[in-house]
Amino acid sequence: MISPPLHDWNLAPEAAIALQRRLAGRVERADRLEAVHRVAGVDIGFEAEGTITRAAVVVLAWPPAPGGAFEVVEQVVHREPTRMPYIPGLLSFREVPATLGAFDKLATRPQLVMVDGQGIAHPRRLGVASHLGLWLDLPTIGVAKSRLCGRHAEPGPERGDWAPLIDGDETIGAVLRSRTRVKPVFVSLGHRLTLPTALAWVIRCLGRTKLPEPTRLADRLASRRGEQ
Repeated sequence: MISPPLHDWNLAPEAAIALQRRLAGRVERADRLEAVHRVAGVDIGFEAEGTITRAAVVVLAWPPAPGGAFEVVEQVVHREPTRMPYIPGLLSFREVPATLGAFDKLATRPQLVMVDGQGIAHPRRLGVASHLGLWLDLPTIGVAKSRLCGRHAEPGPERGDWAPLIDGDETIGAVLRSRTRVKPVFVSLGHRLTLPTALAWVIRCLGRTKLPEPTRLADRLASRRGEQ
């Protein structure tokens, strides 16, 4: 299900940074979303002291059951040698190649993808979710546990409260209180979505924990708590 290759992955950091700046202009910040029947969650783990990247994708049926439970339609894990060391701002070059391998194993095509990481809430506006969205040509959302750049006020204490994440004069994301009186998550559009649409989808997919169900289940699988 992967689109034609965008670029080579074997790049020096300086070339990767230049490529991010070019690709950021191709990110679509308007809604181009078909009817959603499947929502995928993506997360990355590492094995063998970081030498192996473990990409997990969990596909859920939409909408959830009347009681709020999500049905897992499919889940896959893909492992491959880690291609780049940890370099802040260049995580997509470390994580996306294995993620593409996982998507290539899917028998089910999702219409929406939530990624544990940043979308455009990135210094060069091309975080993991945006980079992956360009490769897959699918709508993507970044749901990060921490801030990479930008400034924000503290959101209200209740679930669903949020504050804009701002960098310069640009709103690059939303700081969302996904669980009452728990540290917020950082939501940003990845590709083919507006921020209001991305935020609405994250809120719709919240369960009983801090993370939306697609990335919570992917996190569980990537960290080997849901072994595969």
